Amino acid sequence: MITQIADFDDAGLALALQHLQQGQILCFPTDTVYGIGGSALDAAALAQVFAAKARPATVALPVLLAEISDLPKVSRTIPDLAWRLAEAWWPGGLTLVLPALANLPSVLTAGNATIAVRVPNHGQLRKLIGQCGTPIAGTSANLHGQPTPSMAQGVAAQLAGRVPLVLDGGVATGDQPSTIVDLSGERPSILRHGVISATQLSPWLDT
Repeated sequence: MITQIADFDDAGLALALQHLQQGQILCFPTDTVYGIGGSALDAAALAQVFAAKARPATVALPVLLAEISDLPKVSRTIPDLAWRLAEAWWPGGLTLVLPALANLPSVLTAGNATIAVRVPNHGQLRKLIGQCGTPIAGTSANLHGQPTPSMAQGVAAQLAGRVPLVLDGGVATGDQPSTIVDLSGERPSILRHGVISATQLSPWLDT
C-alpha cells in the first residue's frame, strides 16, 4: 500500500470522502492531535484502524461527530448533563462517555456498553464527517504506544504502508488530548485529564 499525502483543502476533502465511502481509512488533523479513522458504522473499516495502529482489540475507539445533534446516532440514552456539557464545550476538547446504541459494531466499542464521543473544533474535519453521513471513529494517528507526530509527514512516515491517505492540515497545535468525562454511571467522573481542566468543568460536574 502506498501512503498518499494530500492537502486538507476542498480537493483533499473530496478525496477523503471517496476513501471513506469506499470503506477505507485515513489520517486527518483535529483540534488536538492528528487522528486516524474510518466510518464508525463500518466494521471492516474499523478493523483496518486496529490493524494500522497495531491497537489491541480490547481498546474501544472514540467517535467524532459533525454536530451536537448527531449524538442520537451513537448513544441510546443522553442525560441532560450531556446536552449541557455539549452546548458549553463543543466543538472542542471534551469527550463524553455515554451508553452506546446496541447496533453499533462490536469492534467499535470493544464489546462494551458505552461509547466515547465528541465534536472536534476543526471546521474542515466536521465538514468531512457531515458529508460522510456517518460518525467517524477517530483515535490518535500513531502506532499503539508510540508518540503521535504533530505533522502529516511524520504521520505518513510512522504509518507508511498501513494507511492509504494522510490529510495535511499543517502542524497539530494541540499539546494535550481531550478531557474524558464518563456520564454512563450514576455520577459523572473524569476518566482522563486533558485540555479542559477539572476546575473549568466543576460548575457542571459539582452541581
